[in-house]
Amino acid sequence: MHKSTTNLPKISVVTPSYNQAKYIRATIDSVLSQDYPNLEYIVMDGGSTDGTVEILKSYGNKLKWESKKDKGQTHAINKGLRRATGDVLAYLNSDDIYLPGALKRVGEHYAQTKADWITGDCLTISEDGSLSKNNWLISGYKRFLLFLYSPTTLRIADSMLPQPSTFWSRNAWEKVGEFNEAYHYVMDYDYWLRMSKHFRPHDLKVPLSGFRFQDNSKSQTGRSKLMAEGLVSLKKNGASNLELFLHKLHSDLTLFVYRIIA
Repeated sequence: MHKSTTNLPKISVVTPSYNQAKYIRATIDSVLSQDYPNLEYIVMDGGSTDGTVEILKSYGNKLKWESKKDKGQTHAINKGLRRATGDVLAYLNSDDIYLPGALKRVGEHYAQTKADWITGDCLTISEDGSLSKNNWLISGYKRFLLFLYSPTTLRIADSMLPQPSTFWSRNAWEKVGEFNEAYHYVMDYDYWLRMSKHFRPHDLKVPLSGFRFQDNSKSQTGRSKLMAEGLVSLKKNGASNLELFLHKLHSDLTLFVYRIIA
């Protein structure tokens, strides 16, 4: 059902960035080309020296941005979200993209439901932006996990909610608080665990974003550290010993599969 633009919520998207000139233009273009009528886009750059600042300047007043040294990705996300004024919030990393129509789908769903937590599918893309040859496996598995969603299954499978395709309301942000800056790899997973104590995600069941597989991404270079951090977050969020065991089993299996398809 078509909604008039006057009913669509303001969506604030934050992009944390540091020396990602190779990809950030594609990220920014994917946000601005949504043609969403009530968009606030904020790029928080950590003082890049690779040409990122020149790219940001080229967009004029189409986005808000700053470039200064920060304490890392999670700190940059929090700084951006503190500045955000939207009804619906999200962050999109500087090498990922939104798919056409993603924000309209989210905005219309929020206008109809006032959902505090919205998610969807995420495609995996290669360095050049084309669909990854393993997308069918990775996206298909995440779709299967989302079908099984519960707070318990979320504690077992950290890869259940695709970060680039997940949005939350200002109400949720005010209730759950900021991202935990102690985490460098699982800040999103920790946030979903905290969210799950109050809300259930509304699953749009359509692809909203593209996650870029590239050699320098933290999810590729630090997968073992990511898994270790995940266990720390789970313990702090009250996971049982059985859930911790099953989570580690799932993580080890995921790592095994990633190494095979890499």
